Amino acid sequence: MKHLHYTQNESYKGQLQVNVATELGFFPVEDAKITLSYSGDPTNTLEELTTDNSGQTETVDLAAPPLEYSMEPSEGQPYSQYTIHVEAPGYRPVNVFGIAVLPDTTAVQNIRLSSAETAGTEPQNIVITANTLFGDFPPKIPEAEIKPVNETGEIVLSRVVIPEFVVVHDGPPSDSRANDYYVRYRDYIKNVASCEIYATWPDASLRANILAIMSFTLNRVYTEWYRNKGYNFTITSSTAYDHKFVYGRNIYSNISQIVDEIFNNYLSRPNVSQPILTQYCDGQQVTCPNWMTQWGSKYLADQGYSAIEILRYYYGSSMYINSADEISGIPASWPGTNLTVGSQGDKVRQMQEQLNRIAQNYPAIPKITADGIFGPATRDAVMKFQSIFGLTPDGIVGFKTWYKISEIYVAVSRIAELYQ
Repeated sequence: MKHLHYTQNESYKGQLQVNVATELGFFPVEDAKITLSYSGDPTNTLEELTTDNSGQTETVDLAAPPLEYSMEPSEGQPYSQYTIHVEAPGYRPVNVFGIAVLPDTTAVQNIRLSSAETAGTEPQNIVITANTLFGDFPPKIPEAEIKPVNETGEIVLSRVVIPEFVVVHDGPPSDSRANDYYVRYRDYIKNVASCEIYATWPDASLRANILAIMSFTLNRVYTEWYRNKGYNFTITSSTAYDHKFVYGRNIYSNISQIVDEIFNNYLSRPNVSQPILTQYCDGQQVTCPNWMTQWGSKYLADQGYSAIEILRYYYGSSMYINSADEISGIPASWPGTNLTVGSQGDKVRQMQEQLNRIAQNYPAIPKITADGIFGPATRDAVMKFQSIFGLTPDGIVGFKTWYKISEIYVAVSRIAELYQ
């Protein structure tokens, strides 16, 4: 149990921020109380935190194992584990066990509180299982990377669409007792990446693995793989069939930012319309010729390989990064150029209107005049939005910020409709 010694060594630090909102949508919960402890010593309180009017706690430094534990396969656990208890008046309490904190990274734990009136007062317990690189999970059952789509009765989409949601079956396909979770596509990808790789790895290896995860997932969406077999879900949480997903687990800020930047991408080959089913393995406990290995992708990134060079190293030179034709659930598409101070027009006005609607839920975002002119007040509102939702607060509405504003706007608008 060598890792437990380092968990409490003050030389190594990771960070944790907790975000608390209502279960039904993006309504931040102010003054929620969070009690933080080591998972191995839950009775010893380390921190007591309180959320602000954006439902966020301050970012706290926490002890973590040495960085080298996550840079090479190791018997020492590469992350420390923490437990939080979350409570707020009128809501069902939540306990999260096993929040994984890596050194030199920020872990983000999102909490959704249910009304005590409808859900009761017994705490909801969420248990975060081991990362697949450290735990013992079934290896992927090999499949063809391109699915036949001309068979009688096969159901496929006519084009690649980034879905707004996926339905995740929390177990193997045949387990009828497993829960099905309705998860936003980007949140699903962030969850899987946080389960299956280490956020401490070089940026190029993170991007290569995230692209593989997204392409695999979009192949399941495009071919309606499970629905065509009579199931009512998109994908499973079984590593034997798909990717590891853990309901309620923490993610990492750098993984989140990468996903928000490239979420409309997937991997393709010439003259193949569907996203490629990009399978992989860890390359240590399991070998997989002709597939990417996760540890191998890390070592190639160490040598200076880019994400696409890593992917082509494993999947061949005919692999390309493509962009989806359509993004579901978004009111209007990305304007194609950054919006910044001095920009004018309908896209600016639309963005301002969406920010004002979001500000009804998140009062820390200042209200602005929706006049189609990007001035200093709009920049300030954009910066506050970015800081709340995990983006670089530069005041520029680029691709990531545009679609994050659209995502949050759609969420708060739909929830408002439920109460009319």
